[in-house]
Amino acid sequence: MPAKGKHRRTKTGPISRGVLAAGTGGAVLALPLIGATGAHAAEQSAPAATSAAALSAPASAPAAKSAPKTYSVVSGDYLAKIAAEKKVKGGWQKLYQDNRDVVGENPSLILPGMKLTLGAKASGSAEAAPSTSAPSATKKAAPAEKTAAPAEKTAAPAAETADSGASESTGSGWASPVENPNVTTQYRASGASWSSGYHTGSDFQAASGTSVRSIGPGAVVSAGWSGSYGNEVVIQHEDGMYSQYAHLSSLEVSAGQTVTGGQQIGLSGTTGNSTGPHLHFEVRTGPSYGSDVDPIAYLRSHGVSI
Repeated sequence: MPAKGKHRRTKTGPISRGVLAAGTGGAVLALPLIGATGAHAAEQSAPAATSAAALSAPASAPAAKSAPKTYSVVSGDYLAKIAAEKKVKGGWQKLYQDNRDVVGENPSLILPGMKLTLGAKASGSAEAAPSTSAPSATKKAAPAEKTAAPAEKTAAPAAETADSGASESTGSGWASPVENPNVTTQYRASGASWSSGYHTGSDFQAASGTSVRSIGPGAVVSAGWSGSYGNEVVIQHEDGMYSQYAHLSSLEVSAGQTVTGGQQIGLSGTTGNSTGPHLHFEVRTGPSYGSDVDPIAYLRSHGVSI
């Protein structure tokens, strides 16, 4: 018989212990399972972010692309002037290179109405290498320096011719239109080649590309294309008289600009109604055709020896 008054402890059966063990084990296993699920979710989100970045990068590249600008040539324009006003990187040489098909073989001869593309190739090269912007900038800077050097060289002869003009005019500020002047066709020479029946100016011997100078101080009235005269410059001088320089291959001044005696205003050529390279020079009482006077006599009256 069992003893009375003793309290018996209830024994835990093997099934109960198994349930507890399973419960405890389940709790332990649940934590790694949750952690693994979180890690798997992180792995899935990473590719999603990567793919989004990959998609956004190409999408942004075309957005940076812009259509090239165009410019319509007007009377009085020349490549150096357009390049300076439109701030073309690389100067007139780059502008000519990009528009050689339009301009042709002579960069000094552009006509009103021509459509020029501004900086088309420069924008394309910038697009091609966005990740190497620093090296590309260094490479582009070198040609710019090279183009600057010829500009200095061309400025030097201009200064020399200005000095030589001053010496010819005994310091009066007046000069011959070309250095070492040699008149090939005299003023008032008669012939059927001219609409008036006679030559309204004096022709000076000048190979294409010869420096053409203002004979004295004044202001540019017009600079550009003028029919049979080709590219011309007309200057009003301080005494009210006008000088004209025709058949130029290149213009280096524009209307309204102030010039000094001996300053280079362009380069000689054979544009317009011309049989070959030379400088057609006139002196007038007004800015237009038909008011001509003897140009050699006018130069001599200002101390220029011809």
